[in-house]
Amino acid sequence: MTERARRVLVGVATVALLAGCSKAAEPGLQPGQLLTARPLTTTAALPSADTRLITYVSDDSHGQPIVVSGTVAVPKSPPPDGGWPVISWAHGTTGYADTCAPSADTADGLVHDYVGLVTPVLDTWVERGFAVVQTDYQGLGTPGGHPYIDGTSESNTTTDIVTAARELDPGIGTDWVAIGHSQGGQAALFTAQDAGERAPELDLKGAVAIAPGGVGLSEAVEFVRSERPEAVATQAFLPLLVLGSAVVEPAIVPEQVFTGQARPLLTAARTECLAQIRQVPPVPAAQVFAPDADLTVFREHLDRQDPTHLHPRVPVMIAQGTADTAVAKPGVDALAEAMCGRAVAVDYRVYPGQDHRGVIGASLRDAQDFVSRVISGQPTDTCQR
Repeated sequence: MTERARRVLVGVATVALLAGCSKAAEPGLQPGQLLTARPLTTTAALPSADTRLITYVSDDSHGQPIVVSGTVAVPKSPPPDGGWPVISWAHGTTGYADTCAPSADTADGLVHDYVGLVTPVLDTWVERGFAVVQTDYQGLGTPGGHPYIDGTSESNTTTDIVTAARELDPGIGTDWVAIGHSQGGQAALFTAQDAGERAPELDLKGAVAIAPGGVGLSEAVEFVRSERPEAVATQAFLPLLVLGSAVVEPAIVPEQVFTGQARPLLTAARTECLAQIRQVPPVPAAQVFAPDADLTVFREHLDRQDPTHLHPRVPVMIAQGTADTAVAKPGVDALAEAMCGRAVAVDYRVYPGQDHRGVIGASLRDAQDFVSRVISGQPTDTCQR
């Protein structure tokens, strides 16, 4: 048995016990291979679809095998010739703890404030004849830590769930589009760059990045240390960045990064989700990072996750609200400009008055129009060259 197969089998056994799923695992499993599947009828299911909870094989950012959970939702009508086209949804920030996996959402769950908002939007895609797959990402609901905002891991899991879904249901086709919000917007952009080489048997037509995160991440330390009011408001994301970076870079020790005053943020992040971390009292800017903390590796890791470095291989739609205080519009403006400068086909849409979550619904009609155009091969580009 190969080392990959051995490690995956250990993960499968753990996931099967946790999820109550059972499927015989065999040696030689590959990225995108389906491991377990069962019907899903909780609030995480899409109302208009037949939804199943799955686990599947993927790779972390170091190329090591991991087990990932997610959902596959297909229309209740027969598939068209060539199969249903696919929307692979990359979710926004929910947290670091296992309980923050969107597939585990319940009506009173810790992430229902976000998942409950997104579910009706995704259901409209099913009504339009798409299969919708949703990865939980690495480490959310499955063994190991969650490498929050790690673009390579996000891209792998967003791509591989499409492969797994096609193994689950032969009615699912090869045409697909990656769509994501916030953390998932960054994931969609990494997917737009990397998916063609990872899964050449699939036909990625485009990507939609809604309020994409990650721009200027290497400046996060200086931003948090500033006295600006918005820096205090974003402290809830900081333990996620540190914990997620430590999954990829073991040299980062979260307890050594924070002062004693700021460690309640870590405690909350390890057991609860974003809405609950936001309830932790803010820490004065000068008391967040330990004075002797070496943040070099942390900064370097965050810089590698900045989507302005990317060169997507397919058309990209970027959607941004002017009232967004979580992802600032000037950074997204710079992102769109950078991609236009690399001759990427970019359709950049700005929504006046929309905040970070409001832009999801506000951009839906434009996103559907964009997806229709890229699937049919029509040009889409708003860059001024």
